[in-house]
Amino acid sequence: MTQPDDPGRFPNSSHSGTGATYLVCVTSAGGREVACPAVPTLAILRHGQSTWNAENRFTGWTDVDLSAGGEEEARESGRLMRAEPGLEFDVVHTSVLTRAVRTANLALDEMGRSYLPVRRHWRLNERHYGALQGLNKRETADQYGPDQVKAWRRSYDTPPPALSHDDARHPVNDPRYRDVPESVLPATECLADVVRRLMPYWEDVIAPELIAGRTVLVVAHGNSLRSLVKQLEHISDADIVDLDIPTGFPRVYDLDDRLEVVSARYLGDPEAAKQAADAVARQAER
Repeated sequence: MTQPDDPGRFPNSSHSGTGATYLVCVTSAGGREVACPAVPTLAILRHGQSTWNAENRFTGWTDVDLSAGGEEEARESGRLMRAEPGLEFDVVHTSVLTRAVRTANLALDEMGRSYLPVRRHWRLNERHYGALQGLNKRETADQYGPDQVKAWRRSYDTPPPALSHDDARHPVNDPRYRDVPESVLPATECLADVVRRLMPYWEDVIAPELIAGRTVLVVAHGNSLRSLVKQLEHISDADIVDLDIPTGFPRVYDLDDRLEVVSARYLGDPEAAKQAADAVARQAER
């Protein structure tokens, strides 16, 4: 993607000519006009399998590392993105959790793009699973019933039981959030809560980068990415229950100049991506 050469660029008008529509981006110095394509590209990537994914435990904001299989998934996602014609990223966003950070690092290494700027933010964290964090999903389903666990895991507006502030698992006790107001740190979350905390970061940071012509990679988690996909693809509250994001398969969006989806696709073998998503859906059954 052709881009203006000044980091202060911003779109101020549009031109059309040779069959394509372009934003006219004005540099912050001198007012020189430079044409850039008006079809931003966004890729999202769910981190590779974590150690607690392998153990079928609710993870949430617990900071666990990638499993050996997850490391390979991260590298393979990098190979898929490297092989995709014309896919050149300008900036990467991750959560502040190790499994997303390391997935981004391993993927960028495979792409030969370890120099790209990476921005990390707690608003991209996984959904906080409250008192379920650390529990085995199958054992929890046996105890509370599969319907209750499905509601906690997948429904739009049913949060799990909350943590108390003196519980070590509550984010107020984690130094990485010491500069975040205590009032916005969750003790538990439903998916609707994740949407509410993620969207300011989308609107204030990621969306302006896309509008400015940058190609953006977001490496995050199943539920933070479900929240983003819900907004991008206009999925209803009821239908989002059935959406699964596979680990290790980049999803690439071509967007128009209003950031509406023009096209979306998983890189790699579509059947393998579907099988990986189905495996996520069956986690509570293991």
